[in-house]
Amino acid sequence: MHRTTTGPAGPTGSSRPAPAGPLQRVRRTFRARVAGDPTGAPGWVREIATVGGRDGWFDPAGVVWAVHGGLPTLVGGLVALLGQGAHPLALAGVLGHSDYRHDPWARLAGTARWLAVCTFGSAQLAERDCARVRGVHRRVRGTAPDGRAYSAGDPALLRWVHLAFTDAFLAAHRELGADLAPRFGPRWADAYVREWARTAQALGACDLPGSETELADALAAFAPQLEPVPADLRRFLLAPPGLTRPEVPFYAGLSGAAGLLLSPVLAPLAQVPGRTARGPRERLRLAGTRAQLRALRAVTGREPWEQAGRFRTGTGPRPAWL
Repeated sequence: MHRTTTGPAGPTGSSRPAPAGPLQRVRRTFRARVAGDPTGAPGWVREIATVGGRDGWFDPAGVVWAVHGGLPTLVGGLVALLGQGAHPLALAGVLGHSDYRHDPWARLAGTARWLAVCTFGSAQLAERDCARVRGVHRRVRGTAPDGRAYSAGDPALLRWVHLAFTDAFLAAHRELGADLAPRFGPRWADAYVREWARTAQALGACDLPGSETELADALAAFAPQLEPVPADLRRFLLAPPGLTRPEVPFYAGLSGAAGLLLSPVLAPLAQVPGRTARGPRERLRLAGTRAQLRALRAVTGREPWEQAGRFRTGTGPRPAWL
């Protein structure tokens, strides 16, 4: 006779799933925010594991995988958005063609998809996703409030977005991530700037920096074109609506760190301290954010898109979700 055992989820063999524990709820909420799917493995993540050969745009043992595989990218994304908002034409494109105020997490998931596919996917998949993004950019055009025309496909505007993005992710990893000098040498940041430029070139940008110094100079050269980040956008990015009660203090830690990582060129325009402010209070806040990210990593483990890339390249096991 078959004996049935019972527990919180009901009889063994029941189709009713067991209630999610607190750690599982954290994982699912985080995956839904970042990937747009609570499992963390929507179709595009599965394609990273299965589409194309082993060769991708970046080496699995290289600096781009090391930077983008870390959770400081969460803060880097906030830093990038704060900085990009200082360019009036880039901002006009976002305000005129994005539903970010009503669904900011969908925009986050879309950006995470492009970043993850280009970093961890095959060359075939990266090229396909960049073609998708170029198609989106062709539809993003219009006239800014000051009468100037803008187009998301404009190479100069693409260059600006790339500069702000690269500077932000580099600063976030340097301050909040693992020290990469033992693996890649003291000039690892130059390698990251040089290698990551490939993705911007695929979208249509040109005249891109090849070192950290060139990156800083290129950002500074944009200063005459920049304007203060609107207060409502600043408030939105630093404290977006729709956060759950446990998420509010966690997000505040991330956004507080973001305000301390913005380039000295952009920080005054966003009315944040920027990365030249390093007193005891600022160092304590950054230490707190590092602790937050370590705790989150302990709960979530390696991201599904990196698991997918390592499986396809033969540098990791088959993911349990595949």
